[in-house]
Amino acid sequence: MSPVFPMLTVLSMFYYMCLRRRARTATRGEMNSRRAIESNTRALPINVEIVQYAKEVLDFSSHYGSENSMSYTMWNLAGIPNVYPSSGDFTQTAVFRTYGTWWDRCPSARLPFKRTPPTFCSQDYVELAFEEPVYPTAVHILETYHPGAVVRILACSANPYSQNPPAEVRWEILWSEAPTKVNGPQARQFTPCIKQVNFPTNLIRLEVNSSLLDYYTELDAVVLHGVKERPVLSLKTSMIDMNDIDEDEDEEKYGCGMDTLNKQFSIVTLREWPTNGYFDKLPYELIQLILSHLTVPDLCRLAQTCKLLYQHCCDPLQYIHLSLQPYWARINDTSLEYLQSRCTLIQWLNLSWTGNRGAISVSGFSRFLKVCGSELVRLELSCGHFLNETCLEVITEMCPNLQELNLSSCDKIPPQAFNHIAKVGSLKRLILYRTKVEQTALLSILNFCSELQHLSLGSCVMIEDYDLIASMMGAKCKKLRSLDLWRCKNITESGIAELASGCQLLEELDLGWCPTLQSSTGCFTNLARKLPNLQKLFLTANRSVCDTDIEELAANCTRLRQLDILGTRMVSPASLRKLLESCKDLSLLDVSFCSQIDNRVVLELNANFPNVFIKKSFTQ
Repeated sequence: MSPVFPMLTVLSMFYYMCLRRRARTATRGEMNSRRAIESNTRALPINVEIVQYAKEVLDFSSHYGSENSMSYTMWNLAGIPNVYPSSGDFTQTAVFRTYGTWWDRCPSARLPFKRTPPTFCSQDYVELAFEEPVYPTAVHILETYHPGAVVRILACSANPYSQNPPAEVRWEILWSEAPTKVNGPQARQFTPCIKQVNFPTNLIRLEVNSSLLDYYTELDAVVLHGVKERPVLSLKTSMIDMNDIDEDEDEEKYGCGMDTLNKQFSIVTLREWPTNGYFDKLPYELIQLILSHLTVPDLCRLAQTCKLLYQHCCDPLQYIHLSLQPYWARINDTSLEYLQSRCTLIQWLNLSWTGNRGAISVSGFSRFLKVCGSELVRLELSCGHFLNETCLEVITEMCPNLQELNLSSCDKIPPQAFNHIAKVGSLKRLILYRTKVEQTALLSILNFCSELQHLSLGSCVMIEDYDLIASMMGAKCKKLRSLDLWRCKNITESGIAELASGCQLLEELDLGWCPTLQSSTGCFTNLARKLPNLQKLFLTANRSVCDTDIEELAANCTRLRQLDILGTRMVSPASLRKLLESCKDLSLLDVSFCSQIDNRVVLELNANFPNVFIKKSFTQ
């Protein structure tokens, strides 16, 4: 044997021993740097990618469909695609309740909260659970009709199928972008470039904004790609491994760390300065005006700079209107405790989407309202699944001046709890969409809350007799301006007659998907004659609407701005022309699936009435 070979063997063994020694003594940064460099020479990811469809829909803020069926509901997002790659309007897809800006231009529209950060534009959400926790490498969203509504994708550290809930639930934004206008309604697979996270997840949340869409967006399925082991970043992507990213900096950038926000809320040691510069010369009111343009986290950061600005930033006058919805992933009992001293004068409070999965407790919410509820006029609690009967009792006791209460999609509140709302006689707006309010409680509310102007009972499936409810509204709620009866299953012409006779100030009425109403009974004609102030009327999916009804609307409801007669077979182009000529303010006319209104008629009407958005939808 040549002497060269033993020498090579010895050198190889020495090199191997050096590597082993270095591996034992290397710091985390050295190892990550070596791993990142080596990763450039091998294929990534380092283990097998798992591809899975959503196993279950855990939560959502709204949907177009009924609570007792699968058509157009969020539950269609579970499992494999039903429609994709086909395009069009299909009942097997998931559809949210609204689209466009029409809902912001009707009598029931609410004033927006100030200080909402420009990066938060979400209107609805849906949360999906998957079988296996993985480190996400891609998320595919199969959109089958009018795509472009998704604005945020988030991942959660909590496993919804774990027997032991974690002490802290962390949400991380995988992707976020402002709403964009997509040309055309055709189907597409939306696969944004997502951020890598340092925890495995099987809980994904989609947030949407449909304001730029010409019609309802429809989603068919969501596909999660991921790996079981934490992937190493390629050198081409980044020289830094995910382990080296500072968690505090990461949370600050993406805004989902509870500790970060709570540190900003808390009192910290303030610097002592001999002078406050020009701020000492500014009037107190001027500084307050300047600070009123800051978002809540920025206000909390500024409070940590000096005693003068701390005084201004903690002034309760800065928190007259407070929306915590943009920070739903970071709000917990500690946050509310820190905010108590600043919110003693609060009048508007938005806690929508907050507190789920144990982040806010009943006791924490109660303590906050006992300190800050006396001046509350408006309280938004949409999708607050921590709410129970005790919470509603505290609201009615601690908020004597309350005028607006939003409990939309709070479907965990037990039916008997709604009886407490009747104690708030000053209520002017009550939103009970997708709640379990039952008939006895609702009758009590209507009897004692005679100041009601806006009432939403859409998809309230526990109501047994809507005619009785309508009769009570006609007798007690004379100031009612808007009423949402979307998908109420048993109202008849009798209830409509009582309603129209007693609530003649009505400007907005949603009777979409109410199958027990028939035009032949004269109920729609009666509405048109008794409610001349109508600006919005939705008769969605009522196939009995006919020319007589449209002509009565044209003759009596000249202030009409929005009309939805989707699905009728008995309305002709001639009656629509009369309506458009008479109702000069009409801006939305939905004639989708109206068999007598073809595309040629729509083109003609659009040419003659360019200020009206005439929607004609069809399935391909």
